[in-house]
Amino acid sequence: MQELQIDKELRIKNDFKKNKVYFVIKRIIDVIGSLLGIIVLFIPLLLVAVAIKLDSKGPIFFSQERVGKNGDKFNMYKFRSMCVDAEEKLTKLKDKNEMSGPMFKIKEDPRVTEVGKFIRKTSIDELPQLINVLKGEMSLVGPRPSLPKEVEQFTDYQKLRLMATPGLTCYWQVCGRSNVDFEEWMELDVKYIKQRSTWVDIKLIFKTVKVLFGDENAA
Repeated sequence: MQELQIDKELRIKNDFKKNKVYFVIKRIIDVIGSLLGIIVLFIPLLLVAVAIKLDSKGPIFFSQERVGKNGDKFNMYKFRSMCVDAEEKLTKLKDKNEMSGPMFKIKEDPRVTEVGKFIRKTSIDELPQLINVLKGEMSLVGPRPSLPKEVEQFTDYQKLRLMATPGLTCYWQVCGRSNVDFEEWMELDVKYIKQRSTWVDIKLIFKTVKVLFGDENAA
């Protein structure tokens, strides 16, 4: 099993070196896509910001340290969808975790605000990450960025996902999200790294647009 994983890692690294043109095109798409997204969605995003402020006390945005490409850390932005003391309440909810592995997810999270339920269901809470994409810390398509404490528990094989710039969407977002267990999630991310191409990225972007109309698997 270990030899198989090593073979996969070597193949991925070799493919990585052969696709320099792809990465140039990917960055161009990221810059154009994030700029257009910010401009086109400016008014809806402003309305969401007002709704969050009126719905509950606390900041409009939520910033959290995540692990990016090659293990580099950065602050990822989101619209705040939870109460301000969500992190403190997490310890009381850990026994209700519905996600296998080191990640925590429950569908009916009591820490989520009323507005938060809507913006999480439609993935609107993730849209401030267009700033991360514009800065080059994230891409439109790539494995979702993990918390440092989660990465510490990854196997060497699972850490292969750190070879890619983290993204707004990837296979996990269009293949079930909360209904996908941790091991399968990691496999999907490694699958993306092996298969990634401009065409794959474009297909994933279009598939993800459907999530904006509601995703029953979102949590």
